[in-house]
Amino acid sequence: MPGSAKTMAVCTVGGLVVATAYTVALGANGWLWFSWVVLALVTIGVVASRPV
Repeated sequence: MPGSAKTMAVCTVGGLVVATAYTVALGANGWLWFSWVVLALVTIGVVASRPV
């Protein structure tokens, strides 16, 4: 996995951890989860667009 795709994957996993911690501590926030889903889809797109 190239550097930019790896960075995106790390940010996505970090975002998942932050979203989960926020939900546990303060309750669910729909916009937070929506943002994470968008980030995950962009990450999948970046990974899929890379040549093998």
